[in-house]
Amino acid sequence: MTRQLVFIHGRAQEHKDAVALKAEWIGAWAAGLRKSNLMIPIAESDIRFPYYGQTLYDLCEGLENQQIAEVIVRGDNADAAHKEFMRSVLEEVRQAQGISEAQLREVAGSDVVERGPLNWEWLQGIFRAIDRHVPGSSGASIAIATNDVYQYLRNPGIRDTLEEGVRMAMSPNMPTVVVSHSLGTVVAYNLLRREGVSQHWNVPLLVTLGSPLAITAIRQSLRPIKHPECAAKWFNAMDKHDVVALYPLSKAHFDIDPEIENQTDVNNHTANRHGIAGYLDDKEVAKRIYDALTV
Repeated sequence: MTRQLVFIHGRAQEHKDAVALKAEWIGAWAAGLRKSNLMIPIAESDIRFPYYGQTLYDLCEGLENQQIAEVIVRGDNADAAHKEFMRSVLEEVRQAQGISEAQLREVAGSDVVERGPLNWEWLQGIFRAIDRHVPGSSGASIAIATNDVYQYLRNPGIRDTLEEGVRMAMSPNMPTVVVSHSLGTVVAYNLLRREGVSQHWNVPLLVTLGSPLAITAIRQSLRPIKHPECAAKWFNAMDKHDVVALYPLSKAHFDIDPEIENQTDVNNHTANRHGIAGYLDDKEVAKRIYDALTV
């Protein structure tokens, strides 16, 4: 039986042609397959790429990433729930990455540290401390990714826009491997869990790459967590230096049954250790997708 592949992307995909972007993903996957002397096993017409990158960009009024991150961390136009979500995630990142109060004091000043994590200068300090003390990582990346996840989870208009394209890419009863990245992992998980059975989706393998699902505030927003019934298997891959993918989706951080299989030794070669090319061209990631399409 023919199998299909659906790619679900994250952010920073604005101003791009969807066809060209799909080709970039396919090209990165093909590079990973060549490491096992393999070739893409299905026709390009059986690879779907729902595109919503411009929607995310337009939400931020066309600002550059650094400007977006500064607005987010200042809390401009954010209500109390939004501010608490951001505060929770950034403080968890600080602790998980081992950024001490002394290191925070270096970039934020002693007065900020003394006032504690409820002030926005503290969070701006975390943003800068990540850049200084976590090699290859970007404080802007985690701030923007967290905001995107919050907007998706709490804003029905945004959620509906992002999900509709994925729904259209899925075919009832057709075996479909789903490969998702960053925010796309949250979209994929939430939609498959919620609608997979009623939509008659058949997912031999769900692949999540660079996923923030295990971050406490994100995981709690999706409770009760469970394995999507439409997905036979779930494979998660991360680079340990990817601050967006703070934890593996293990029993300690994302406890569901059956357990998710985790690969934590990806060496993501992109600038912030989070880019999709550095995941799809990983030999093991590429092979897992291939295997699920050729069973």
